[in-house]
Amino acid sequence: MKDIPDSQATLQFPITYLMCFDILPDLLYNLIMKRILLILALLIGTAVFAEESTVSQQAAILYAGNDIKGAFDMLISIREDDRTPQNYLLLGNILQDMGKENDAIFMYNRALLKDEKYYKANYNLGTIYLAEEKPNLAIEQFKKVIKLKPDNAYAHYNLGCAYLKAGEIKKARDSFLRAVDLKNTVPDFHYNLAYTYKKLKNEKAANRYLEYYNQLMLNQL
Repeated sequence: MKDIPDSQATLQFPITYLMCFDILPDLLYNLIMKRILLILALLIGTAVFAEESTVSQQAAILYAGNDIKGAFDMLISIREDDRTPQNYLLLGNILQDMGKENDAIFMYNRALLKDEKYYKANYNLGTIYLAEEKPNLAIEQFKKVIKLKPDNAYAHYNLGCAYLKAGEIKKARDSFLRAVDLKNTVPDFHYNLAYTYKKLKNEKAANRYLEYYNQLMLNQL
């Protein structure tokens, strides 16, 4: 999040996309929540065998404790045929943490082979493609998320970011408007919408959403 001199923001460049599923705007809190949600997903997911389920739970706990290598080794010990989409999602997150995006992409695609409706893998693929400046690939992934989860505000927001990178400003505006409509308490949503309106030379709308952004930021102080 950018600093706000004198409690006011100016429109210079858009805030970046929000990474990973179920995102909150604060980065540190986001990391903690990401790991908690991964643990919950693994704990409540359907396991093929009890042994693999126990291993999955232990791996999630290790990951939450920042023992990335231990979590990775434990998940790899599960036979491929017995790995769940959640296992592959966590493997992908670990590999992203290691800076191995290509390997993470492989794991997310494996999750989708297990369950083509496992939208969290699509979401994380989209964030990787955004970071790699591949907006068209990101757009494809976020559209898949929205098809399965039309009320996912963060998917609409990240789709807007991808449209911005692709130069499709009006589509970006529409995506940001949908994100704000679904969840109007996230400052970044308003900021990027303000930026988009400025790109469209609609100063009145840009100033309105910038004011919303500043107010939300003040409320967080």
